[in-house]
Amino acid sequence: MRTTKLERKTKETEILVNLNLDGNGIYGIDTPVAFLNHMLSELSAHSLIDLEIRAKGDLKHHIIEDVAIVLGSAIKNALGDRIGLRRFGYAIVPMDDALALASVDLVQRPYVSIKMELEKQKVEDVACEDIIHFIETFAKNIPCTLHVEILKGENVHHKIEAAFKAIALSFREAWSYDERRVGSPSSKGLM
Repeated sequence: MRTTKLERKTKETEILVNLNLDGNGIYGIDTPVAFLNHMLSELSAHSLIDLEIRAKGDLKHHIIEDVAIVLGSAIKNALGDRIGLRRFGYAIVPMDDALALASVDLVQRPYVSIKMELEKQKVEDVACEDIIHFIETFAKNIPCTLHVEILKGENVHHKIEAAFKAIALSFREAWSYDERRVGSPSSKGLM
């Protein structure tokens, strides 16, 4: 089983992440940021990772950023040497009026491209710029290459949720094992 438990304590935040990449999508999310809790629940449910996150801190921005750092780092630890993985994953997800695309490469070169035209400054209790910062920080701490794009939509909540579901499904595919693969999923022999 690919599991890990990771904690981060700073003067600003205290974060605990406990996860199982080979889980069933069972989650327990407890941060003071309601919309972040909702998106992390979607990430767990659709990637099928079992995920426990406990977070507290001084500011929403610090909590969101540090959860992204610890979650990405925990996934990095759980992935190990990445031998035998499919490596690539992608998904296009509709949610009512919204349509989102995500594509991931678990190669250990951090690159993130996010195209999310969010017409509002805030969704629920979170600044939209903090959502984008979360995705970028999360991916860079795995590290991986991640492209996320909102293809269409009117409701900002739906657009972001479709994006998180697409991210979850793309990771689920990428970190699954390919029974036919022997060794590294790279022609270089190392990821």
